[in-house]
Amino acid sequence: MTPRTSFATRLSALRGALLPVGLLILWELASRAGLFSAVVLPPPSAVAARWVQSLVPALPYDPQSQSYGEWLLSGELPHDAVASLGRVVAGFAIGVGLALPVGLLMGTSDRLYGLVNPLLQILRPIPPIAYIPLAIVWFGLGNPPALFLIALGTFFPVLVNTIAGVRQVDSIYIRAARNLGAGPWTLFRRVILPAASPFVLAGMRIGIGTAFIVVIVAEMIAVSDGLGYRILEAREYMWSDKIIGGMLTIGLLGLLIDAAMSRLNDHLLRWHRGLER
Repeated sequence: MTPRTSFATRLSALRGALLPVGLLILWELASRAGLFSAVVLPPPSAVAARWVQSLVPALPYDPQSQSYGEWLLSGELPHDAVASLGRVVAGFAIGVGLALPVGLLMGTSDRLYGLVNPLLQILRPIPPIAYIPLAIVWFGLGNPPALFLIALGTFFPVLVNTIAGVRQVDSIYIRAARNLGAGPWTLFRRVILPAASPFVLAGMRIGIGTAFIVVIVAEMIAVSDGLGYRILEAREYMWSDKIIGGMLTIGLLGLLIDAAMSRLNDHLLRWHRGLER
């Protein structure tokens, strides 16, 4: 990265921060002026104080009972964030692990596509949240129903994008590879899969975002920790500052996850002409 590029990146980040900072200042001034109740919408300073308080470990550090890292993560907010992220990663991995092979098979086989696609189009519009009663009946309470819902929310975006990516591979590439003597496995590995990878990675990026949305809803219903559970608990006691702090934590984690997925896509697709600079 050249100095000019680095300066442009910093300037772009600074411009992007102007609107959020301005809104926070207006929010603080309006709260302190008494335009609305602090119980309904507390000022940002109160939200920040509660957020920092939830980061601090509840007990003093005891090297005999736990490591320093475990102690740092023993605060309420780090514990809940780690629990939510763990569920997202596990559910996302299950959803992708199921969607990729099914999508690749449906994309390469017209017969299988014609057989399965009608069922897919019936199930796909049903939101994962609608499966909550069945998930609890099938799996009870705890992590299993949450993982089921997250995997379900991940499955369809990855599946649909994988099918679209495989079916939209230019036939010129396939004919050229066959004329050069490529067998079915070589054709799939060296032509179809690379050509479809932009669609697959785009579906995975959508899927991880959906997984993070679903985990919050699942935690409000089926588990006893995580950011969704903590927000629901705060609602019971009218702790608006804690609710908003949890919501902002979700937003920050979602931003970090999306940025990581974007960087991964750029790295894996650095050969793609759409990423040339």
